[in-house]
Amino acid sequence: MCYSCIVQRLVYRYALLTRLAHWFGAIAVAVLISSGLQIFNAAPYLDAADRSTPARRVLSIDSPADGVGRTTVFGRSFTTTGVLGWGSDGTGGEGARAFPGWLTIPAYQDLADGRRWHFFFAWVASLAWVAWLLSSAIKGTLAEMILRPSDLRKLWPMQAYYLRLRREPPPHGTYNPLQKAAYTFVLFVLAPLIVLTGLALSPGIDAIAHPLTVLFGGRQFARLWHFVGMLLFVGFALVHIFQVVTQGFLNQMRSMISGWYRLREHESVGP
Repeated sequence: MCYSCIVQRLVYRYALLTRLAHWFGAIAVAVLISSGLQIFNAAPYLDAADRSTPARRVLSIDSPADGVGRTTVFGRSFTTTGVLGWGSDGTGGEGARAFPGWLTIPAYQDLADGRRWHFFFAWVASLAWVAWLLSSAIKGTLAEMILRPSDLRKLWPMQAYYLRLRREPPPHGTYNPLQKAAYTFVLFVLAPLIVLTGLALSPGIDAIAHPLTVLFGGRQFARLWHFVGMLLFVGFALVHIFQVVTQGFLNQMRSMISGWYRLREHESVGP
């Protein structure tokens, strides 16, 4: 009897292509972030302007004196020695580095290699993203990830459940309302922003599609939006990992490795 109930509650949630795309995409994004920080180190500042303008500097990470790292955000400076501005140089020593060697690819300062890693894994991430979209659309799970008007009233109850202010989450389908809100934002706002600003930063694309660069306010502004998009994506990834850890880690990991997911009482297969 119990065995039969368990079997009935198992659903095949993720197709093989979806799972492969997820893991390849996760690796690619990690490399993109790390190599992107390597590229940032070559010009460790962000300006809200169409060209490099110190008067409109939003962020700068530098070392004004040997052994002292300083990070300045909107004109307010903080000593960040050992983490930002001055830290590991990737060769066993220390030096003036916006981001330390243990965070960048390659670890040592090399803009050319950083660009190669970044561009190659941008293609890997793009292909993985397209494969994931196609697989999810064919299986029908893509539609289940989109936030619907009926989900809006469930956002706070779901948040209350995560904050341990509510014993049970509101009834939901494959994805809960907060997950839908996050995925909708990433799919239709954040991902396009990161891709388009990345293209606007390319001199080749700028030469043949200059209006795209103008749309974002110039290459320096595009660089700012690209960096902000990266930070938002990191935030999304951290929340995603938090949800996996707190909402049945073994069950979640099994579903993304084998495809099989065990439904809980408050969950259903559809939206």
